[in-house]
Amino acid sequence: MIFITGDTHGEIDIRKFSSRKFPEQKNLTKSDFIIVAGDFGLIWDSSNECKYWLNWLSEKSFTTLFIDGNHENFELLNSYPVINWKGGKAHQITDCVIHLMRGQIFVIDKLKFFTFGGAKSSDKEFRKEGLTWWKEEMPNQEEYSEGVRNLEFNNWKVDYVITHTCPSEIQEILKERFNKNLEFTELNRYLSEIDLKTTYKLWYFGHNHLDENLTDKHTIIYNNIIRIN
Repeated sequence: MIFITGDTHGEIDIRKFSSRKFPEQKNLTKSDFIIVAGDFGLIWDSSNECKYWLNWLSEKSFTTLFIDGNHENFELLNSYPVINWKGGKAHQITDCVIHLMRGQIFVIDKLKFFTFGGAKSSDKEFRKEGLTWWKEEMPNQEEYSEGVRNLEFNNWKVDYVITHTCPSEIQEILKERFNKNLEFTELNRYLSEIDLKTTYKLWYFGHNHLDENLTDKHTIIYNNIIRIN
């Protein structure tokens, strides 16, 4: 089985994986997966607190997958070994915690997932570069290009798209429906091009701390844990 949820922000929202809040886990195994749609936040520093929660998560019955958001320590995240995992590039954090890198396509339980993390921090002015903020929160040109190459190789067809932020058109819906002051970036525009060209079933993303079906194909997710297959 495969589930998806939104931002965990390190220890702040990790308790959504407790047995009380996610009782389905009692029937899961390490061959079952939960995908976090960015702002994972447990690869933040070498503190005992981060180590404790990574161990806590690793001891769960399921395997945790995550894409990066904007609130990640990218210097530390990128120091982990890159592996080929189910057809795409990933960082091996522990035996059962895996970072799905940008612009990759993974085949999980015979389903194709296109992943693309990253977003621009709205609170950048309150953060310090190299300590609480990293410029790598926004993709570079090679990551953009690799995403296009992988989609072209798969004839622009996948089952699910998992991102942290969303296409510009969906950003506009968020802005109008929830009165949010949102900035449109080159990543939003890139995802709009992906949305236009790609055939897929559903698109899930996090970042804005809401749980809502915005269209028949676009779902923003935060606290909910949704089974997607």
